[in-house]
Amino acid sequence: MNPAAIADGVGADVVRLDGSCTLDRAAIGGKAWSVNAMRALDLPVPPAVALTTGCCAAFYAADGALPDDVWEQVRRGVAFLEEETGRTFGGGERPLLVSVRSGAPVSMPGMMDTVLNLGLTDATAAALVAESGDPAHVADTRERFERQYQETVAPGPVPDDAWAQLHAAVAAVFGSWQSARARTYRASRGIADDLGTAVTVQAMVFGNLDDESGTGVLFSRDPSTGAPVPFGEWLARGQGEDVVSGRVTPQPLAVLAERLPAVHAELMRATATLEASGRDVQDIEFTVEGGRLWLLQTRAAKRTAAAAVRIAVDLVDEGVISKAEAVARVSAEQLQAVAEGAAGVGVGTPVATGESACPGLAYGVAVADPDEAEERAEAGEDVVLVRSATSPDDLHGMLAARGIVTEYGGATSHAAVVSREIARPCVVGCGPGTVDALVGREITVDGATGQVWEGRIDTVAAEENPYLARLLAWAEEQ
Repeated sequence: MNPAAIADGVGADVVRLDGSCTLDRAAIGGKAWSVNAMRALDLPVPPAVALTTGCCAAFYAADGALPDDVWEQVRRGVAFLEEETGRTFGGGERPLLVSVRSGAPVSMPGMMDTVLNLGLTDATAAALVAESGDPAHVADTRERFERQYQETVAPGPVPDDAWAQLHAAVAAVFGSWQSARARTYRASRGIADDLGTAVTVQAMVFGNLDDESGTGVLFSRDPSTGAPVPFGEWLARGQGEDVVSGRVTPQPLAVLAERLPAVHAELMRATATLEASGRDVQDIEFTVEGGRLWLLQTRAAKRTAAAAVRIAVDLVDEGVISKAEAVARVSAEQLQAVAEGAAGVGVGTPVATGESACPGLAYGVAVADPDEAEERAEAGEDVVLVRSATSPDDLHGMLAARGIVTEYGGATSHAAVVSREIARPCVVGCGPGTVDALVGREITVDGATGQVWEGRIDTVAAEENPYLARLLAWAEEQ
């Protein structure tokens, strides 16, 4: 077990994320590390604790069971959340609900499991209705919880006991480290199988509370182009999984600025603080509850090859990183992708139009099933994966495809984030009926313009990239 100790009774393997935790990402995972770092910066973050990656190792050493000593530490960790919030987990007049989230030492977006709104039972639901006076909000929250619990923890009736829910959810999140999709992702990205995942247990805040509530994802710079302007999406009356899943198409962040200008201004200040602290473009998840901003996570953003080049050069110009750091941050594959970039020239009317998620051109036959996409690609055929929305279970099909198209979701959805990391041209949010209209047709995806064309379209060499030229010159100097 991890030898680090923590004060006031929370044990060595379950640590408080109050800004004072000194463990690194390898011990508490990227998600928990970012929560602790944001608390240290005095930013608004719901209180949380983390089960270390050492707990994950203990879980697998015990044949997939949560050791008794770890569970006892979890209970003491929840007591800390109760102290911080003035709420009671599993009962009381002001019940505490929590999220249970995975968090590997390296970013694995959407590959492992999360459960939100945990702690809802018949008794706590009734108490929350009495407290809020809003039975519709509580009913929506409970429906979300039970659906997610059944999808990620166990099918069938959800236990009417908050502690039983928490025990099962923690075990399920640890178990998701060895899921087929997680193993596929690690193999594709060269990530070691023995890192394990941490688990973050955090007090819930509710983006689905009222008209002054919602959830969003914000990049401190454009992750597609690298332009030094914040880019994000906002979903009123939503929770975080709504945006990331791509099941719905969110609105531009400008809508938040118009509806809640003070919240937007506070978010922009926090974004500047986080980018300065992280010395890199940040991917920030946030929730607004009743007009109050809460930050849930920040991490170095996944970005396209073109964005990686521009951001590295801009950060040098801004005095944030050295030329040597800039060269080290851009891989040889990214340099080659930018050097060989192409622009599409379509003729006539595109067969689908959506939002650009990852630039580039991809040609192939449209396939809706990820298993079929993998099989046909292995047989040597060029395919484009077209889905209503992608999920982590579609990863093998996304890797096999030349490009990706979705009916729903925005530029911060699962499809968009993963496509940027694996360099697959991607267009999202093309609208209902897109899958049926495209399946079986040979198409070209133009990820730069957000257009999908019939057949193979011509390409022309991209214009000379001044950022690439400067980065290559610095590499030669070294």
